[in-house]
Amino acid sequence: MTPLPLTVIGGYLGAGKTTLINQILSANHGLRIMVLVNDFGSINIDASLLISASQDTLELSNGCVCCTIGADLFLAIGDVLDRKPRPDHIIIEASGIADPARIANVAQAEPELLYSGIATVVDGLQFDTLSGDPLVAAQFKDQIACAQVIAVSKAPLQEDLRQNLSELNPDATILPVDRLGIEQLLMTGQDPTQILQSSHPAYAKWSYSGDRSLGQTELTELLHSRPEPLYRLKGHMRGPNDTGYLVQVVGSSVEVHEIAQPPQTELIGIGLAARLMPETCDEWWAQGACDQAAHQTALQS
Repeated sequence: MTPLPLTVIGGYLGAGKTTLINQILSANHGLRIMVLVNDFGSINIDASLLISASQDTLELSNGCVCCTIGADLFLAIGDVLDRKPRPDHIIIEASGIADPARIANVAQAEPELLYSGIATVVDGLQFDTLSGDPLVAAQFKDQIACAQVIAVSKAPLQEDLRQNLSELNPDATILPVDRLGIEQLLMTGQDPTQILQSSHPAYAKWSYSGDRSLGQTELTELLHSRPEPLYRLKGHMRGPNDTGYLVQVVGSSVEVHEIAQPPQTELIGIGLAARLMPETCDEWWAQGACDQAAHQTALQS
């Protein structure tokens, strides 16, 4: 049986991997692509493409399928290989703190797979900050160095940024993420034995799940005042009346978009364990609740 090509999409926290996955699933490329992701809850698939959705699988009318990886990547790969009909290509989205090279080596261990390269998404707005951070720089640069394609998001691909990326990976194709075509992404003929592998620092997580609600202005102000080590934060926030908010925070970038009110507020954040103390995040979140209560009391009086 012909080996099934496998491509890995990597990139640091908040680089824009999920946006790229959504583009792939929605594109009219004529291929049956299986995408394995960490969590597709934030992928907004065009309703006209969606045939069915279960707890861990999205089936699309263009032949694409999106599944969550779960606890075991090899089990997920085995399920894909057992599908009938088989997809034409597998794409795995690596988490923001994962080593895409280690994930790509699953193709070396599984004879029914053909390694087809790594595409790393790089947030152009955060490049200088991440590459200059003594705790993050090695991991960030290794994610770039192991790629065959580097896709720059959120900022124009200026010549100085292109030069910096070329110094880290002189052999990679470098282009803006909106010019990343299916032909660059679905690469073939790569040698997985040449993939660089890296280690990374420890990370700490913070999360909140509950009924708390905020208005958009208060929420935005609160997010801007969060503990600095809380580098990445995302989720859904309840708002007044029937409104809600999609929260996307990456470094200094804070985005709050209005959506239908979710059943409850759910936020998850991550940062370097050497800097981020979850109890500090709890204090920040609790203080925000106190400030909100005081503000409402002042308005009532």
